[in-house]
Amino acid sequence: MTVDYQRPDPDALLQTLQDEEQDGGKRGLLKIFCGRAAGVGKTYAMLEAAGRISREGVDIVIGYIETHGRIETEELLKGLEARPREKVEYRGMVVE
Repeated sequence: MTVDYQRPDPDALLQTLQDEEQDGGKRGLLKIFCGRAAGVGKTYAMLEAAGRISREGVDIVIGYIETHGRIETEELLKGLEARPREKVEYRGMVVE
């Protein structure tokens, strides 16, 4: 089986980013933190970055966070706005 995939041109991607920056930065930004396994620091790194840019005046709202009971991670939540967790019924079970 052959997959027809063309890699995007890096120069074109860079130019697009530079054009958007010159546009005044009116658009939102999505930053994704990836890691290969649990416990490698994705959530911690994300919360450190969120706290840093929040102190710079950027509006941050956390939609869902799982700290796994790690106190150091929970400390980074202080001062950040987070939506309250909702309970949802799924296949006869209520999950948060």
